[in-house]
Amino acid sequence: MMVIEQLTGPAPRASEDHRALGERARIHAALADPHRLAIVDELSLSDRSPTELHERLEISSNLLAHHLDVLEDARLVERLASAGDRRRKYVRLLPETLAAIWVPGPSIAPRTLLFVCTGNSARSQLAAALWNARHDVPAGSAGTSPAGRMHPEAIRAAELVGLDLRGARPRSIDEIEGEPDLVVTVCDRAHEHLGTGPGDARLHWSTPDPAEGGIPAAFDDTLRRLSERVEFLAARVAHRSQAAPAGRPHGRRTRP
Repeated sequence: MMVIEQLTGPAPRASEDHRALGERARIHAALADPHRLAIVDELSLSDRSPTELHERLEISSNLLAHHLDVLEDARLVERLASAGDRRRKYVRLLPETLAAIWVPGPSIAPRTLLFVCTGNSARSQLAAALWNARHDVPAGSAGTSPAGRMHPEAIRAAELVGLDLRGARPRSIDEIEGEPDLVVTVCDRAHEHLGTGPGDARLHWSTPDPAEGGIPAAFDDTLRRLSERVEFLAARVAHRSQAAPAGRPHGRRTRP
């Protein structure tokens, strides 16, 4: 009996390891195509609509649909309906799946960031606060149609992770002086209002508006989503000590 227990004891661990290997193999198989790799690269920093992917990657609509289906089946991407133009969908990379096989390194070097939503009373304020607590490249926030005050639930949610937004005030994107190196829209309406922008100077994170429901759990979920996105982007942005010298373009992909 003792011998049987010794032989069968490790089986659950071996089974778990086998499942982990199978999961990694499934992800690698989904990525074993140049077009799908290009899609993942494009989505690594920004959510994109299929139309944007088609234009940026020059992949035909039918072929793009096929590749997105493969990536979705592998749980590498998800498609989200826009909170602005309901006819539009955004494709979002699921970094937790990709993390099983890939750890990103710095690839862009902006000197300033700006997070933008519609009201600048919750999402963009939370994103900027999370960013500034995580990275030394400074970030601000603004709104395309700023609210009159901060949403109290955004202030409460921020306090849960040690962020103080009690002195924050919504402001218009028109008040921003100069051109930020990198603009990140965290609201579908703001993204559709501003457009995609040149190159990699504008990114988009499709984040539902927690104020529509107004319940605390919605703001907590928004904070979690933004924290994950900030963490992933922070790994891709060079710190100021690594920034490119004056004269070199910023907010763009750097090449090895």
